[in-house]
Amino acid sequence: MELLLKRSGAAALDADALVVLEWEADGKAQRRPDLSGPAAAVYSSGEITGKLLELTLLHGLTGFAARRVLVAGAGKRDKFDAAALRKIAGAAIRLLKGKGVKSVAIFLDADLAEPNLVEAAGEGAILGAWEPDYLKTDREPSKAIDSVTIAADRDIEPFAPALDRARIVGEATNLTRDIAVEPPNLLTPLALAARARGMAEAAGLSIDILDRERMTQLGMGALLGVAQGSVNPPALVVIQYKPANPSPGGAQLALIGKGVTFDTGGISIKPAQDMEKMKYDMAGAAAVIGAMQAIAKLKPPVAVTGVIPTVENMPGGRAQRPGDIVKSLSGKTIEILNTDAEGRLILADAITYAKQLGCTHLVDAATLTGAIVVALGHTASGVFTNNDPLVAAWMAAARESGDVMWHMPLYDEYRELLKSVYADIGNIGGRYGGACTAAMFLKEFVGDTPWVHVDIAGTGWLDDAKPWLAKGPTGVPISSFVRLAMNWK
Repeated sequence: MELLLKRSGAAALDADALVVLEWEADGKAQRRPDLSGPAAAVYSSGEITGKLLELTLLHGLTGFAARRVLVAGAGKRDKFDAAALRKIAGAAIRLLKGKGVKSVAIFLDADLAEPNLVEAAGEGAILGAWEPDYLKTDREPSKAIDSVTIAADRDIEPFAPALDRARIVGEATNLTRDIAVEPPNLLTPLALAARARGMAEAAGLSIDILDRERMTQLGMGALLGVAQGSVNPPALVVIQYKPANPSPGGAQLALIGKGVTFDTGGISIKPAQDMEKMKYDMAGAAAVIGAMQAIAKLKPPVAVTGVIPTVENMPGGRAQRPGDIVKSLSGKTIEILNTDAEGRLILADAITYAKQLGCTHLVDAATLTGAIVVALGHTASGVFTNNDPLVAAWMAAARESGDVMWHMPLYDEYRELLKSVYADIGNIGGRYGGACTAAMFLKEFVGDTPWVHVDIAGTGWLDDAKPWLAKGPTGVPISSFVRLAMNWK
């Protein structure tokens, strides 16, 4: 999909479909002046209210060069922001691409033509175009939209860099979704590592992939314990970006993503219902791969290292058992109380390795706990931290990205629940506060290094399509990863 900018009035835009925004006021549409004549009957019927994400497609309006006009509800003006426009653009694309439309123009009124909104419109359009059905043999002929033009009746060309960012982040997010939707028989740990290598080589990034032998030599017992039940070998992927002119202070940001390509739960096996979705247990790893691609193109001022521990968690004659004790890379011993609490084990060794590589700040993303879904549903990701300045920067990046995040507690009392009689720490903490005890487990290996943990178990996957996004992986939190690096000071 090509993204373009154009200075033009709405009526003069020549496209298969023109998207215009309509506002809601007191439960009614405000009535755009340019539509109040040709669409008066539709307005009078009450069909157009301006409510957010309400889409009304009009044909053959006199006075418009576009063949169709899509009136998109933008909600109340005082609540409108980039996140809303991102959704509107995605919803418009998803509606229009099923109607044979090849060219779309999204018109922004002059007071909305600002860089952040241009970027949101472009990014939303790219995200809305993605579909998860690439393996179907009976797919319908392509209904892809060829071009989207962001237009305003003012000088809009200076916003070209914002549109470039939209394209880069949007394409990287869709790469993340491409990887996360792969079935587990195709996306094994080594296949995930190969996808990372292909991206890194194309983007000009350095990459190192540690195999089982190297991890054994280093002493990554926590990661290897999870992997030992599968015939598919594990890997630890390290991707590095180094800026030409690094910011003062020598910071090195680590983005760490959980990469369990399929999670049966191991010996503590999961129920059969919905187990097929456990292919998305590597959504955090996929987000790191996508983020590193975008970072390579956008060139932030901070050095960034992507660290991806990837395994398959399977039952079998060699699988680790509840009651086993493993020794992590940090030297700490861990009692395995539940083999389905495996993500924190592989992250523990990845965090330690990132610190050994010299990373000064850590952000990990993981589909870590069902408990975070109980706490926050599928609306928000849970955020945990040991460092106020870093989490403030993270939450600011999330707001810019439209990623909904909620700062969760990490009280010392949660550590008490992880005590073990036989090892330094247990890998679960009991029935209550599961997302908090999982984060506290990770903190044990973080130490004093500034760190943010993002639990995306409820936000990394959509069970049902939204108007603006297809069913399947969402790409969360790739956009926040990228903006954190770009905003680094």
